[in-house]
Amino acid sequence: MKEREGERLSKNDYRTRVTKMLIREAFTALLKSRPIQSITVKELCGKAGINRGTFYAHYTDIYDLLDKMEDEMTADFRKALEPLLDSGEKELTPLNFTTGVFQCLKDNADICTVTLGPYGDKEFAARLIQIGQENCVETYTRYFEGATPEQIEYFYAFVSAGCIGVLEKWLAEGMAGSAQDIAAMTEDIMMSGIGFLKNKGSRHI
Repeated sequence: MKEREGERLSKNDYRTRVTKMLIREAFTALLKSRPIQSITVKELCGKAGINRGTFYAHYTDIYDLLDKMEDEMTADFRKALEPLLDSGEKELTPLNFTTGVFQCLKDNADICTVTLGPYGDKEFAARLIQIGQENCVETYTRYFEGATPEQIEYFYAFVSAGCIGVLEKWLAEGMAGSAQDIAAMTEDIMMSGIGFLKNKGSRHI
């Protein structure tokens, strides 16, 4: 009897995961082309191939769906950073930290695409940057012992804007490159500035 009950719960969990995945895919697809205010539950359900009762079994409305998706990604983002921050100092390098961040973003490419798009939630993007800043300051303080927290915060303010630009280009290219390769290039740019291009060959305009 317990085995049957366990199987039933397992099937229900699977159905729930699939349903939420269909809803998420339909929602992010719609959000690429219009603001959230223009998306209706009826339209979303039609695109996801579910009925409205199924949608309301998981979410109260479109905004609740967005909030839950963002909460899940925030949790994933923090979780991705935990092993980096808990590792020894030899493992806690700027490159490893940046790779972890980019890998988390790649794992959540759908919501990243709409967040950074014209109809995205800019406040959510700002929250992710804030989480990154909190951990970046800690990481870089350990790695660059001579730098003050204020210097590191200014450094982060400068490079975070650049990282968003790199991320937007990476997303536009379908995230074809690996998170480690993109992170390594980003670190080279951050550490070397214009010097990053000196070893890549020069050309005259």
